[in-house]
Amino acid sequence: MLEDWNNVSFIIFIEVVPNTGTFLYNYVTFKNVDLQENIYIICRTLAPERCVFGIMMDVSAFLGIATVYVRYKQVEALLDDEVKLQRLNCFGLVLGWMSSFGMCVVANFQKTTLFSMHMVGAVLTFGVGALYILVQTLLSHYMQPHIHSKTTFVVRLTILVWTLGSIISSILNFPLPVLKFCCIMFVVVFQGYVPHMVSTVSEWFLAFSFISFFLTYIRDFQKINLRAVAVLQSSHLYDRNVPPSRQNRPSETSPLLAGTT
Repeated sequence: MLEDWNNVSFIIFIEVVPNTGTFLYNYVTFKNVDLQENIYIICRTLAPERCVFGIMMDVSAFLGIATVYVRYKQVEALLDDEVKLQRLNCFGLVLGWMSSFGMCVVANFQKTTLFSMHMVGAVLTFGVGALYILVQTLLSHYMQPHIHSKTTFVVRLTILVWTLGSIISSILNFPLPVLKFCCIMFVVVFQGYVPHMVSTVSEWFLAFSFISFFLTYIRDFQKINLRAVAVLQSSHLYDRNVPPSRQNRPSETSPLLAGTT
């Protein structure tokens, strides 16, 4: 199967791995918390957990930017004559990049450091990210069945409903935290155990809905190749004066044969 993946579709694979690793790493750390005491230790604020979390999230953000751009270029080429859909595609590009930037904000501004910026990053990541999924689902609706199958649209629509449901559940059950200092670290005491657990599970479902949506791009990205072409503006890299050894070097425009008659 891997031999069928080109250099573009492989981006999805290497993006999903850091995202999944981030959440699994936090899950392993979270298992060490005594849930009966109703205390959730914010492991993303303690070293080395916060260091690993930040690195993984930053890598995921960079790969997310690349994935969103490749998707934009692909849709742009497929819908060359559709002006309205091209505008919608550009809007999706902006939303995708904003969501990816939000991941960097979440990774570098922890709750106990600057809670307001952390929430801004969360809104950018999940809120704007949900709008990006909505835009791409609309594009899939207009692109089926003449560009791709109806099954692709149905799958992305299902993930959209999954995402919106997770967001609503997470907001409705989000408990108000109280920050306290315990021993040598900060802990967050939540007022309600059940709402906290429902909100946490909803956030996990929301995160995996994003990962699942990007996985739907694998088949699409196998139909496109991108390459970088180096176009030289000069045969040297000097600012002003050219050394004599470089002045008379043959170039592609130099004649192969020279003579007089």
